[in-house]
Amino acid sequence: MTRRWTARELLDLVLDEGSFESWDQPVDTSGHTAEYRAVLAAAAEKAGTDESVLTGRGRVRGRPVVVVVNEFRFLGGSIGRAAAQRITAAVRRATAERLPVLATTASGGTRMQEGTPAFLRMVEISRAVMDHRDAGLPYLVYLRHPTTGGVYASWGSLAHLTVAEPGALIGFLGPRVVEALTGKALPDGVQSAENLAAKGVLDGVVAPENLPALVERALAVLVDPPSAPSLPRRDGEPSGTTSAWDSVLRTRRDDRVGVRDLLRYGAAGTVRMSGTDQGERDESMLVALTRLDGRPCLVVGQDRTRQSERTPMGPAALRVARRAMGLAEELRLPLVAVIDTPGAELSQDAEEGALAGEIARCMAALTRMTVPTLSVILGQGCGGGALALLPAQAVIAAEHAWLSPLPPEGASVIVHGDTAHAAQMAEAQHVRAVDLLAEGAVQRVVPEYDGDTVRDVAVAVAAECAAMLREMDAGS
Repeated sequence: MTRRWTARELLDLVLDEGSFESWDQPVDTSGHTAEYRAVLAAAAEKAGTDESVLTGRGRVRGRPVVVVVNEFRFLGGSIGRAAAQRITAAVRRATAERLPVLATTASGGTRMQEGTPAFLRMVEISRAVMDHRDAGLPYLVYLRHPTTGGVYASWGSLAHLTVAEPGALIGFLGPRVVEALTGKALPDGVQSAENLAAKGVLDGVVAPENLPALVERALAVLVDPPSAPSLPRRDGEPSGTTSAWDSVLRTRRDDRVGVRDLLRYGAAGTVRMSGTDQGERDESMLVALTRLDGRPCLVVGQDRTRQSERTPMGPAALRVARRAMGLAEELRLPLVAVIDTPGAELSQDAEEGALAGEIARCMAALTRMTVPTLSVILGQGCGGGALALLPAQAVIAAEHAWLSPLPPEGASVIVHGDTAHAAQMAEAQHVRAVDLLAEGAVQRVVPEYDGDTVRDVAVAVAAECAAMLREMDAGS
């Protein structure tokens, strides 16, 4: 049987020992009926807490954080006016003191004994959370079993990063209520944390025991300043002797460096995110909070290993990218956009899913961002799918990376009526990184040497990314 943690147990688990400072004021029940006061007293005795929510300040591996923790044993974690006031006050104080918030839910929603007045307090909580986010401060949520109703439909769904407890029931309304109101039962598993993560509603599923490490990694990116670089930069210029077609073929090899290698060898403390948080997920677009050679940033990258004829990069991937852009802007983090795609999806679904519009909206979003933005052409840069992540404030490229409006084979068909002239078209269209440098389309090309391993190239590119971001910081 899965263990369900109480609010106090979770505080002890996540926070540094002895660091918790309660911000809660005594609950005033004098305005309630005697019958309801008896219900509250019995709930307090059962739960060991005076309300369904505990709030306060603590530390996670030394970093200060404000916590809002539901206690399900107190009337199903339901939110009445006193609990709502606690949450709102804690978030407001966190904003004033410029502290991140970690909220963890386990609730059936609004407290039915208090009705509409309590229900309306969800608006005040949501307003406080959004003011906190508008201040550029992190808001993290851990959904526990069960989280439903007004809690999930307000402050439980407004986080920058949202993860859930394994096996947790997460839903708009609990299955028993849904069946009673509609006469139909939801299919098994629809409201499970695992299903919602698979659908792109949640960023992931995390066991309580692993929550402290996740929060630490996230805060290390979101709160800690940059650290000194440690990766070696490559001096000198690219040789420029490799033909365009040879570069194209190199980037199509299975052992070509990709965005996952960039994170594996050139980054630390990575926290993967997933989906649009609105019910779409496309694994061809990777999003991560991380530190590239000590520089906190948000990476959004096209994952070539997840793109194939069966699973091309579709409109949902670009909506994932736009979510990443919005998060970077809101969290005041530099955005590093990694380009590596053989081309976007060509299908009825892509057309009806607004692929062209999503390319345009990605470009528009990048051009309007105020945080530092850096595009990295790492491998294949084919068509509008590549262009979607290109218009950053600065662009760098690996030496064998390339950029073209179509695959060279497609350009050959248009010009020559066959694919036999693909190599010739690649040369004629000036697709190479060194050509892009000469045109001023990229600011720096990272040399690649014969005998390089995937790790070598990943480290070199990561070091150049961090160096460019430092230059952008110095110039701002």
